[in-house]
Amino acid sequence: MDLGLKGKRALVCASSKGLGRGCAEALAAEGVNLIMNARGVEALEAAAAEIRAKYGVDVVAVAADVTTEEGRAKVLAAAADVDILVTNAGGPPPGMWSDWEREDFIKALDANMLTPIALMKALLPQMMAKGWGRVVNITSQSVKGPIAVLGLSNSARAGLTGYVAGTARQVAGSGVTINNLLPGIHATDRAISLDGGVSKAKGISMDEAKAERCATIPAGRYGTAEEFGAACAFLCSQQAGFIVGQNLLLDGGALNATL
Repeated sequence: MDLGLKGKRALVCASSKGLGRGCAEALAAEGVNLIMNARGVEALEAAAAEIRAKYGVDVVAVAADVTTEEGRAKVLAAAADVDILVTNAGGPPPGMWSDWEREDFIKALDANMLTPIALMKALLPQMMAKGWGRVVNITSQSVKGPIAVLGLSNSARAGLTGYVAGTARQVAGSGVTINNLLPGIHATDRAISLDGGVSKAKGISMDEAKAERCATIPAGRYGTAEEFGAACAFLCSQQAGFIVGQNLLLDGGALNATL
């Protein structure tokens, strides 16, 4: 299927590795030119060079922390006229309800709610003026089914989801769609970190921790960045123009729910 994206421009945040890179690669494979952002210069430049060489698209790498005003300004200067925005940020650290103070929640909100909102506010007007645009926010399965040890993520990402629910319906008439991708456990650095937490808490090996978590997934495995990226590319496609304000769960069936 031709997704109708050749020649479009996309800003993909946190795209030097993991799910962000999976999205960047899937879009590049469709002929989308990229602005890739991440905080680490070396990993970002390496990823950009690999994608540029593999897919033959234009790739601009902007190393910056988009949770800061300075970082956002730097990224938006390079991405002012993009057709596609993919927001993404690493999740807050795990813990329990008694561990977190106000500042912990502020940090989580800045990274996982307020930054995506700021990027949308900056880029939606020009998408609407062109009559076409796509926004995909990478959130979490915890929006559908809260995870006790990820209370900071549960809170911040739920806030973003509420914002998208209302905003998506206000901009859809201008040819702009906003949707969210909700990853379950994928084979990324985040999974390794969480496996490490299980390993430490239970006094078991990393392999045992991974096996224990895989057993909670009907698919029997972790997801891959490639299949996650493919879902992102479809939501950005010409064919997905009637999908508005939705939350697509990619969790291998882990959430036991009818709807």
